[in-house]
Amino acid sequence: MKIWVDADACPVVLREILFKAAERVKVPLILVANQPIRVPKSEWISAIQVLSGFDVADNEIVQRVEAGDLVITSDIPLASEVIDKGGLALNARGELYTVDTVKARLNIRDFMETMRSSGVHTGGPSALNQQDRREFSNQLDRILTRYLRQQRAGQ
Repeated sequence: MKIWVDADACPVVLREILFKAAERVKVPLILVANQPIRVPKSEWISAIQVLSGFDVADNEIVQRVEAGDLVITSDIPLASEVIDKGGLALNARGELYTVDTVKARLNIRDFMETMRSSGVHTGGPSALNQQDRREFSNQLDRILTRYLRQQRAGQ
């Protein structure tokens, strides 16, 4: 398992949680962004800088992700592609996407886009709060615990 992060939109507080988790579990963590991202010196943590442009970082993640990998993203189309490849997708609020939830989210996203294009101001998502961070951390811990159990069972 590798953890891929759509880092352009990933809050710094979640990056810190991910850095600690990667070190603790000894799993590769790769942050992908179209700008330089500071990461701690670690054999488990790295960053890839891609060119600027629409979906360039997303495309890089989709190209590299493998079945069983985890992707941290709030980008619904990216989450959908990751799931199609057999990966897991987790958003910043701790929601683990499934085939069903991604379809529902894509429908909502398309509806909201239609509303915005017709002039309706829909607003954006609320700021990440303490409960969101806790949910993210708990869900990440569940995923990594399951991964470690599978690793031990396979040895």
